[in-house]
Amino acid sequence: MGSNIIYEIAVWLVPLVIAIVFHEVAHGLVARQLGDPTAEAKGRLSLNPVRHIDPFGTVILPMLLAISHAPVFGWAKPVPVNYGRLRNPRRDMVLVALAGPGMNLLLALAGTALLAVTIAFADGARSGAPAFVAANAFNFVLINIFLAVFNLLPVPPFDGGHVVEGLLPPPLAASFRRIGRYSLVVLVVLLLVLPAISPKADVIGRLVSPVVGHVARMFLGIFGIGA
Repeated sequence: MGSNIIYEIAVWLVPLVIAIVFHEVAHGLVARQLGDPTAEAKGRLSLNPVRHIDPFGTVILPMLLAISHAPVFGWAKPVPVNYGRLRNPRRDMVLVALAGPGMNLLLALAGTALLAVTIAFADGARSGAPAFVAANAFNFVLINIFLAVFNLLPVPPFDGGHVVEGLLPPPLAASFRRIGRYSLVVLVVLLLVLPAISPKADVIGRLVSPVVGHVARMFLGIFGIGA
């Protein structure tokens, strides 16, 4: 039992940490390119996970989800962005927001390529190092696609919320931004309250998961892997 738990954590937590670290660094890199060096000044452009880990969102919650065989997701400490320092704040806010999900989709493609190579060289092995690498690669693909789709939900605190804010007229954007004060409430409502009220209100199950499945099948198909 203990070894199974360790294996589940290894094949889910490692891919998740890599995915969310690259997601956050992508935000910071694009912000720096567009005029805001805040993330760089605070040492957040590092790929060192320690600089990005949120104890609950990056470690505790994903471990609990992996052990319970629930869909695994999590988050890191958000990279600081001073939108006022961006050269074109409203436009650049959108570009910075899209950088994270965009990075996750690129990582998903890379993970699919690794999975294809592993399958080609594993020669049917169902255990040992090839199977472990294949499990990590497959989970890496799913996690990155999930993070990309989930973060594009058009409400704060998600990246999709920043995209909406950047596209709205300034007065409406200011009102919309205030929803971000209740980001934890938004997460609890989306992930726990709505599914408990009705399966039809399950945003993850009815909206996010089908899109993730479609994109995953598309990526796997590109590399000739049957879903």
